[in-house]
Amino acid sequence: MKSFLLLTNKENDMSTIIRNRKAYHDYEIIEKLEAGVKLLGYEVKSIKEGKGTLQGAYIKILDNTLVLLGFNLPIYSRASTILNYDSTRTRKLLVHKNELETLKIKTERQGYTIIPIKFYTKGNIIKIEIGLAKGKKKEDKKRALIEAQVKRQVDIELKAQRR
Repeated sequence: MKSFLLLTNKENDMSTIIRNRKAYHDYEIIEKLEAGVKLLGYEVKSIKEGKGTLQGAYIKILDNTLVLLGFNLPIYSRASTILNYDSTRTRKLLVHKNELETLKIKTERQGYTIIPIKFYTKGNIIKIEIGLAKGKKKEDKKRALIEAQVKRQVDIELKAQRR
């Protein structure tokens, strides 16, 4: 009879809940950051259900704070009637001051954009991964799709040769 020792790995303790699928297609991600999100209780439960959508969401620096705009988060399914709930309200993101200053400098001087990449849990806390990005041109998007198709075809052929 074998006995197993269960070890918890902090990196494996993270699970992605909501992902921005178009982020890597539309943008070239230069740098990634982790930020906290200021949410209401029923919004946390709604995110853990995986209901929100990051498509069309973006991040701006307003009044020296980082905010998430355009993030659509439907109301929690088991919540009692919540009056005046705005599913696309502005949500504050929590980062360190020095990170905010570097983001501010890079967006103003170098023309980068800040985009949300994914929501994930880190223990019991919900975090958002944001990316400092530069928009791709149409030709770059086409080239990336062609490269992915070629890579997929090569992988299929190599797998067939191994059999």
